Amino acid sequence: MKKLKEANLYRNELIPVSGKLVERYNKCLLKMGFEETKLTKFSIDGLGWSPEIAQEKKNSFYLNNGEANTHAILISPKQKGIPVYNPFHSFDAALMKLVFKTHQETINDITRDSAICIDFDQKIDVFYEPLDVLRYKNVVIKFHLIDALEKAKAEQLKLIEVFNTDNNFINENIHQQLLASAKKHGDLRNRKVVLEDINFTSDSFYTKAFGGIYVLRDFIEPILIFEKEEAYKEAIKDTIHDVLMYHISHAELIDKLNSHKIIECDLEEEATKKRYERIKKYVFSTFLKEHKHPIKDILEDPILFKSYLNKIDLSARKKVMGVELYLDKKKVSKNINPKDSIDENIYVAMHKPHSSLKPSHQDLIWNLLVSIAPKDVLFLFWYDKEQFFELFKNLDESMKDWVIETIRNNFN
Repeated sequence: MKKLKEANLYRNELIPVSGKLVERYNKCLLKMGFEETKLTKFSIDGLGWSPEIAQEKKNSFYLNNGEANTHAILISPKQKGIPVYNPFHSFDAALMKLVFKTHQETINDITRDSAICIDFDQKIDVFYEPLDVLRYKNVVIKFHLIDALEKAKAEQLKLIEVFNTDNNFINENIHQQLLASAKKHGDLRNRKVVLEDINFTSDSFYTKAFGGIYVLRDFIEPILIFEKEEAYKEAIKDTIHDVLMYHISHAELIDKLNSHKIIECDLEEEATKKRYERIKKYVFSTFLKEHKHPIKDILEDPILFKSYLNKIDLSARKKVMGVELYLDKKKVSKNINPKDSIDENIYVAMHKPHSSLKPSHQDLIWNLLVSIAPKDVLFLFWYDKEQFFELFKNLDESMKDWVIETIRNNFN
């Protein structure tokens, strides 16, 4: 990942944590029922998740109490707007955005010298079977402060009230109690330490529970798409819920999403866009096993591109140029099926979320499409970073340069 780090493309917005912040973070871990970290320095994202602690604990989701109970940790107001690098649900970033939108000022006040544990309560204690994810709907965001700061403020205000009563201002015992409270917690009189619960309603979403499930419930009929075959086989035994179910590898899934106006594809239009050029070049690169030139140069130089295109075998050439072959044949016959000329994965990759979808649903469907057919390195980086990182580390060094340049050229 060295090249990605040098290009500021690998978790580059994480916040460093050390000193007193480590102590507060550990208090949050203990409060939520987890073990402390032994690390003295680490970094966190917008949710309070740390890649270093995940590695230490050998658990990518160490902030979860089972798949049904997810949590977050706030130790700094700088976490506002920071990416959530390892979300368990597709709406995790939206949850944190709502938290800061609702309680920004109070969070700033509390995290001056304390920390906040967040519980995303879906009223589900444990998952027992895959279709339990259909119970996801309303999430109550609950806040818990370390060091019982709310209680400490109430006690401090009570002491002040006693101090101001009669002649208690000369009572040394009350003096000592006030000083001890102030020394431990500071002056809490005007501090905002109460965070009211926030209600969040989810619609269609993705969850990593049961190996990964897309829950599409805002369309013609509910659809569940499973990434793990075992979970799919378990789910289809259900006879209670009226819901369509597919494994992500099912060929008929794309036709169903098209018919439900969840995705769309105008091949003639898509073939004119930069996205298709990225897809074609990436697919081409997978066939370049022997080459005297850097892959980056082969993909960017039209002469080298044609030269190496003619060096790969015919079946590979047809895959790389399948869209062009289909469009040429379509000029002769309008009834030609695109699937007869275009590789299945490329055909899927050419699709996009239906234009009628709202932005959050479009993001979700982009995530689904790049999971089915990870052929566009830019969209894979945007929508499924973990899969992108896995793909990137196995690429040819020159191909890595092309990928990085492709991403950086599309930042705006």
